[in-house]
Amino acid sequence: MKQIKPIPRISLVGAGPGDIELISVKGLNRLKKADVVLYDALVNEELLTYAPTAKKIFVGKRKGYKAYEQEQINQLLVDTANEFGHVVRLKGGDSFVFGRGMEEIQFAQQHAITTEVIPGISSSISVPALANIPVTHRGLSNSFVVLSATLADGSLNPELQKVISFNATIVILMGLSHMEQIAEIFVENLKPDIPAAVICNGSLPEQEIITGTIRTISQQYKKSGVQGPGVIVIGEVVGFAKEFNKQLTDSICFS
Repeated sequence: MKQIKPIPRISLVGAGPGDIELISVKGLNRLKKADVVLYDALVNEELLTYAPTAKKIFVGKRKGYKAYEQEQINQLLVDTANEFGHVVRLKGGDSFVFGRGMEEIQFAQQHAITTEVIPGISSSISVPALANIPVTHRGLSNSFVVLSATLADGSLNPELQKVISFNATIVILMGLSHMEQIAEIFVENLKPDIPAAVICNGSLPEQEIITGTIRTISQQYKKSGVQGPGVIVIGEVVGFAKEFNKQLTDSICFS
């Protein structure tokens, strides 16, 4: 009997910030029907249990280690789709927020493979929210800016210098290794007392929230010894964080 060749297609699915319940229903449904799952380092691996029969391939990047180069991931998507059928490309957060998702979709489309995009909850908004920090608040912050602190070559993003003048909440991803440099930029521009927060392992049981001012936050983070991916939030809205308010209460009680 002649074997029927599978129809190749790729679903680009945003897995959310880490908590497995924060993936969309549509994304979870695609995962359950996957023949292959290519997943990143920031994906909660518990999600893989929803695709018990699928072939799982880790293609993520961790500090100092890459399972695959981006060009290899692009080719792997095409090759596995042609061989197995439905491939779910599972990325942490949202695939189009510093996730290189469009590069992968374009490469697949160039090879005549049907693609779809299923958005995910971005850590840039959800992680602050779970720390009780709204990125906007009427009368306090009417806008927010999201940027990566780190460029492709590992250097500090020069656009950090520009956003200092904005009257907005500043959300910084991939910035923990540049904490001291980020703080210095604000202090040098006469903004040392702006509230700041570092939120590590956001949405997970091990979530840690460190709050202070931009002058103190770098040393507080270093002293804490907290590990894991993190989001930096700078702006007056950090004052809503429970930890920030607790610090104020403790300082009053013991003063």
